[in-house]
Amino acid sequence: MASDGSPVIDTTVAHPARRYNYFLGGKDNFAADRASADEIERVLPTIRVGVRANRDLLRRATAYLAGEAGIRQFLDIGTGLPTADNTHEVAQRHAPDSRIVYVDNDPLVLTHARALLTSSPQGRTAYLAADLTDPAAILTHPGLSATLDLTQPVALMLVAVLHFIPGRGAAQPIVQHLLDALPAGSYLVATHATQDFMPPAQALAYQRMLDEGRSDVWTRDRAEFTALFEGLDLVAPGITPPSEWRPAVHMGIPPREDVAVWSGVGRKP
Repeated sequence: MASDGSPVIDTTVAHPARRYNYFLGGKDNFAADRASADEIERVLPTIRVGVRANRDLLRRATAYLAGEAGIRQFLDIGTGLPTADNTHEVAQRHAPDSRIVYVDNDPLVLTHARALLTSSPQGRTAYLAADLTDPAAILTHPGLSATLDLTQPVALMLVAVLHFIPGRGAAQPIVQHLLDALPAGSYLVATHATQDFMPPAQALAYQRMLDEGRSDVWTRDRAEFTALFEGLDLVAPGITPPSEWRPAVHMGIPPREDVAVWSGVGRKP
């Protein structure tokens, strides 16, 4: 923290939220973020297709939850920088009394969130500076209990964030910890980068980048991603690339190898 109590933003180190913002065409990023993004894009030239598919999935899944599923509470971890159709905007468009808690660990996100993530009069929006790798801290944060009632169903949104937890099997205990705190009728929405659709040469090049520490996106295969939904009832169409999860009629469906992401929505029985 700075001497005045404001968060310190390290502009020399790439951060996923700012890199994501760059991929979406935003301007809230620094040279280190752009350099990191450009290096990844050289190996994965269609990465922006996957990023847009993630963002579109967030919008459609939120609309489904606030509309058809009747969910009024959302816990969005790995918020990223505010852009069009944030979770609270979509949810409150369908249900103005929706309450949303955003969680992110980037000080720049915190700065923007406080200014831009304003709620409808009927609902409520809060932001927590916390990290997905410490789910207990998120669940016990006073800002969470002040906004969400964990005795009532909550939609846990983990969109394009779990792949920043490295190590085989490392994501599942974190997801389970969060789900264990939520009541029956809650939902999990998750997306995750994968090498499943990459041509062998591209997968090898990306793995080399990962091994050398030049990327922080830890890919997982379909089996490991599907395991995150163990004990949940998958919402049709099940585990699919985000571009194929209830797409709008007018949407073109890009090739799976261009998206390179898995997605799913599950309900806690």
